[in-house]
Amino acid sequence: MPDITLTTLILLCLAAAAAGWIDAVVGGGGLLLLPALLLGLPNVPAAHVLGTNKAVAIVGTSGAAITYVRRAPVRVGLAVRVGLMALAGSVGGAFFAAGISSEVLRPVIMVALLGVAAFVLLRPSFGTAAGDTDARPVTRARIVTAVVLVGGGIGFYDGLFGPGTGTFLVLALTAVLHLDLVTASATAKIVNVCTNAGALAMFAYHGTVLWQLAAVMALFNLAGGMAGARTALSRGSGFVRAVLLTVVFSLVAKLGYDQWTA
Repeated sequence: MPDITLTTLILLCLAAAAAGWIDAVVGGGGLLLLPALLLGLPNVPAAHVLGTNKAVAIVGTSGAAITYVRRAPVRVGLAVRVGLMALAGSVGGAFFAAGISSEVLRPVIMVALLGVAAFVLLRPSFGTAAGDTDARPVTRARIVTAVVLVGGGIGFYDGLFGPGTGTFLVLALTAVLHLDLVTASATAKIVNVCTNAGALAMFAYHGTVLWQLAAVMALFNLAGGMAGARTALSRGSGFVRAVLLTVVFSLVAKLGYDQWTA
């Protein structure tokens, strides 16, 4: 456990709970959790912060995934296949990360996110039970597309850059597999468990995880994740859509700020 004050520990735990809730509903919890760790542990090496972040996040993600699987119609086998491909893609993305400038990527991702926000705003039925997403059959070609492009492509992005991966997963799964937003969030959680497990294994191998701090924060992240999953299930796709737009615009604001101050 690093030398931190009780106040800092409490704030980190509250941030972990909030991040777990956001991540369970629509993805993007890392937008809150990772900056909180960086601010709360200013003297800790970045690798240890990243490793601790993964150790905390995987617990909340797993709790949310279990809650969803018990109460939502999730195709676990398909989700695991997409997750394994995403894990492979993230390894490839991490391999190329050293040669890519984040200053180049940020504007591209900001434009993509604004396009996503416009699409969701202009199509109120997108990802809702009342829309056409559930009416069309999911063909084998779409399943292959989900595994290869959604899993591999977004996994590659996760390893290369990272911010907003969970949100992109929800949107892509909704579009490709005709899922409603609640089921897409549930499926994305299983994919996230796979990618987080791979990343955590690497951080653990290199000894860059603060296990004691992670264990305390993980309890709060787990509570937040399970609460978020229950909220999404009870409130439905309309609520998830509102949270999704909030997270997308928050991510654009963060990337814009990072680009401005770079």
